[in-house]
Amino acid sequence: LSGWRRHALAAVCGGLATAAFAPLHAIPLLIPAFVGLLWLLDGARGWRAGFALGFSFGFGHMASGVYWIGAAFLVDAERFAAIMPVAIVGLAVLLALFPAAALAAVAAVGWRGPARVALLAAAWLGVEWLRSWVLTGFPWNLAGNVWSFSPAMIQLAALTGVWGLSVVTILAAAAPAVLGEAAATPGARWRRWWFVLAMTVALPAVVWGGGLLRLAGAPAIGGDTVPGVRLRLVQASIPQALKWQPDRRVANVRRQAELTVGPGYEAITHVIWPETAVPFVLNRQADVRQALARIVPPGGLLITGAPRVSGEGGRERIWNSLFALDSRGAIVGRYDKFHLVPGGEYVPLRGVLGLEKLAPGRMDFTPGPGPKALNLPGLPPVGPLICYEAIFPGQVTAPGARPAWLLNITNDAWFGTSAGPYQHFASARLRAVEEGLPLVRAANTGISAVIDGYGRIVARLALGQVGVVDAPLPRPVAGKPLYANIGNGTVPAMLLIVGIYTLILRRFVP
Repeated sequence: LSGWRRHALAAVCGGLATAAFAPLHAIPLLIPAFVGLLWLLDGARGWRAGFALGFSFGFGHMASGVYWIGAAFLVDAERFAAIMPVAIVGLAVLLALFPAAALAAVAAVGWRGPARVALLAAAWLGVEWLRSWVLTGFPWNLAGNVWSFSPAMIQLAALTGVWGLSVVTILAAAAPAVLGEAAATPGARWRRWWFVLAMTVALPAVVWGGGLLRLAGAPAIGGDTVPGVRLRLVQASIPQALKWQPDRRVANVRRQAELTVGPGYEAITHVIWPETAVPFVLNRQADVRQALARIVPPGGLLITGAPRVSGEGGRERIWNSLFALDSRGAIVGRYDKFHLVPGGEYVPLRGVLGLEKLAPGRMDFTPGPGPKALNLPGLPPVGPLICYEAIFPGQVTAPGARPAWLLNITNDAWFGTSAGPYQHFASARLRAVEEGLPLVRAANTGISAVIDGYGRIVARLALGQVGVVDAPLPRPVAGKPLYANIGNGTVPAMLLIVGIYTLILRRFVP
């Protein structure tokens, strides 16, 4: 193929790869996606052609992977619907630059055979890591996320983070491409067959088997919990279009309060509501805090998301915050979101672009100081995460202040029943394994869940359901995982290992 046909097919391959992520998890489609990509690369000459091909693949992959952001622009369609296509295409173009860089590197080296497959895995790892922090980062749908449905497969994340799973994924998916290349000798042909069997079959099987072995030594699901703590996560499924309407705000809070004090309430010690579940300024409205105090379990807490407004520094500012209220209505703990959503909570280059943010209100949100371990009465130290802060590997706990559990409050009502909430949940699940910490997730429309430090679901409420999740709080995994100790320092180590493996393949498996 040549011209637009080559690039159109590359974009289709990128779309096929997206189907491997939540909610479909069509893992086998990764093979035609990455084999097709490498076969198309055979016709590319030089790094520029590789960059263009990688960009086409990346655009198809990213556009089909983040299409769901369009739903957020339809919440207030009168103001934002017109820019929805521009936002989706613009984000896909920006994100496609990373696969483009990976393919440019592979094309520049110009190798073929198994060494090229390993080189692609290394390059893909490198650009995924860059994507996690460049321009504040957006590590959405990292290749390793495709395994989030399998507790056994994701145990590798305790050693390498999601990054190791990404390497395994690319090696397994791209290895069969070598069967389409001419081999110099019959012996070389057989070595390539063995390479494919090793990468596509044996490697995932070893990871899966190792995960099963780790889980075999773990406590039973829900068997090792914090004494005296029983959580209630409230999922009211309030549509985003109604969430901030002035005539509905009180009714929305009342709806969550009624769910809170429903059957089983007498056994609950702590109640958790989602991000911005209280559409009032809690730090300034004592009457609202007193009203909420009535539903706080005796001796327990209500932990909820709400905006915080303050005149600190001589000017009015607003934060997306988490508050902990006791039965007197007093604020006993607070956390301010630090990783804000560009375009949603603030507008980059507002003075130049002249655009408005999607979230209600004219002021941009102010970022908080960063991750922290929050000490709350009656609970082990908690690491709060608001919304998409849970998608960032290695950035969910504060250095030197390790919490005993993670709490992710979020509002995925912006994205309806699209793939977005499923993919968001998948990322959060991997953070639990990486850190060896249980993760509690309260989402307005779902998916709300309690996940243990092995990534196993203890209790869950599906997307779009109205109800509560009642569950004990799991303890952390015994022994701090390797990844929790060294974080993203695993990336250069894996790049070195895969680089050496690439040179070995280049020498012995031509």
